[in-house]
Amino acid sequence: MSDPKKSKLSALIPPSILTSTLLWAGLTAALSTNVSAHDSAQHTETNRLVSAGAGMTELVLALDAGTELVAVDSTSLVPEEFTTVEKLGYHRMLSAEGILALDPDLVLGTDAMGPETTLEVLRGADVKVVKLTGAETAEQLLSNIDTLGKLLDRETQAESLKFRVAQSFDSIKQKRADLANSGKVPSILFMLLQDGRPVRVGGEGTAADIIIKLAGGKNIANFMGYKSLSQEGILSLQPDLILVSSRSEKEQISSATKVLKQMPLLLHTPAGKHKMIQTLQSQALLGGLGLSSIDAADKLATDLIEIQKRY
Repeated sequence: MSDPKKSKLSALIPPSILTSTLLWAGLTAALSTNVSAHDSAQHTETNRLVSAGAGMTELVLALDAGTELVAVDSTSLVPEEFTTVEKLGYHRMLSAEGILALDPDLVLGTDAMGPETTLEVLRGADVKVVKLTGAETAEQLLSNIDTLGKLLDRETQAESLKFRVAQSFDSIKQKRADLANSGKVPSILFMLLQDGRPVRVGGEGTAADIIIKLAGGKNIANFMGYKSLSQEGILSLQPDLILVSSRSEKEQISSATKVLKQMPLLLHTPAGKHKMIQTLQSQALLGGLGLSSIDAADKLATDLIEIQKRY
C-alpha cells in the first residue's frame, strides 16, 4: 500500500525534478537494496524537525524527511496529509515559545531565519539550530543539499537529488546558450503585486533577478532591490516579458488578461501587446535558489526562446 503522505508531493516539488526522480530511480533501483536496508536501520530514531523557509522545506521533502517535520513556517507548503505538522509564523519573526512547545531536536533555516534573539533562546534550551546560506548559485544549492543530507541522515537521497538538480541546471545552461547565440536577449520586468499598495518592481539582487539571470534573460530594472513604480514608469521600460507575483498564498495571478485589466497602460508594452505576462509562484521567490526557482528559470528560458523568434 502506498504511503498517503507522499501522494501529493508532486504538487510541492517542481515537475522537472520529479521527472528526473523517476528516471534516476529506474537506473539505481537494482543497486539501492542494500543501501536502503542500511538507511532503514539508521533511521530508527526519528528527529523532531522544524523547517523555516519555503526553499528549506522543499529540500526536506525532496530528501524524504517530511515524516520528521513537527512544524514549518508560514511560507512553507507541505502535503495536506501532513495533518500533525504545525504552522509557525513568518521565518524572519519566529517565536521561541511556540517552537519550544513542540520539543524539537533540530531547527533548520537559511540566514534569513530569525530573529537572532529567538535563535539564542533555542540554543540555550539545547535545541540544535542550523542556518544555511541562502543559495544564489548552483554550487551553493548543491552544497546545501549535501549539508542537509548529512544532518538528516539522508546522504543517499542527497546524492540522488544532487544528480537531478544538476540535470536541471544543465538543461537551463543549454537554453541560456541558445539564447545568447541567437541575437537580442529579451528584456524582463518583475512586478510584485499587493492589495492597496503600489506595484513594486524587482531590481538587482532580488530573488526574481536571480531567476531571470539564471534563465538567460535581461532584468530591465537597473536598480538595486525593490522600488515602487507607476504604470507610466513601467510603460517607459518597454519590457518584452512581465513576470508577476503576490505575497499571498491565496491570491493567484493566473492570466495576462487580469493584469492588463488592472493596469491597462501595459497594453502599450511589447509584453502587453503579445500577452507575455506570466505568473511567478511565490514559492520560487523565498529562501534563495531552490527547487521551485530552478523550475521557474527553466520555464522562463523556454519562454524567452519563443519570444526571441519574433525578432
